[in-house]
Amino acid sequence: MSDNMRRILSADSTISILYRTVRAYAGTFRLTVENERAWMDPVESGRAVVLCCWHQQFFSAIKHFRNYRHYRPPLMISRSKDGELIAGIATRTGWDIVRGSSSRGGREALDEMVAKLRQRKIAGHIADGPRGPAGIIKAGVIRLAQLADAVIVPFYTSADRAWYFTSWDRFMLPKPFARVRLRFGEAFSVPATGTPEAFEQLRLNLENIMRRGLITP
Repeated sequence: MSDNMRRILSADSTISILYRTVRAYAGTFRLTVENERAWMDPVESGRAVVLCCWHQQFFSAIKHFRNYRHYRPPLMISRSKDGELIAGIATRTGWDIVRGSSSRGGREALDEMVAKLRQRKIAGHIADGPRGPAGIIKAGVIRLAQLADAVIVPFYTSADRAWYFTSWDRFMLPKPFARVRLRFGEAFSVPATGTPEAFEQLRLNLENIMRRGLITP
């Protein structure tokens, strides 16, 4: 067996262990889900939806989002080494991973996301990932929704007991057996914009809405 093959198998084993650990840990959460049918009914009727959250809060939704795996929703993750681990876990959860970010491979990744969203009707997006700044909506989610004729549905998570990391996003990790709330917001329409000013105003409108759900510990 070649050294390269050994590295691949070792990495795959590590990701498998991490995935099982994450599922077991998240399985302790006492989860309440709110306003889910409001966006699922339109999807089942053919409407495309981008589920969008802050980087701070995505971990709490991992277990529940496995329920959407039959859609094979696309999700963009950066080509960084950290992104490799996250992509491996997300793939096992049921996401169809597209590798790229605004700093590397973004144009090609966006094209692939658009094509898959048009076909499957659901995609995921981390609004301020992968490096922030926290609470700032990046342009990619607006472009994705416009090109795929989709609406953006924000979602937020919170917990009655959680740790907050000292990272750029103040990443939230609910404590074992915490009561976790997953709440879907109202659909945000993304019409075509003819000027950079109109596009920026649309981005700011979404940012202002979603910041209400950002947690400042």
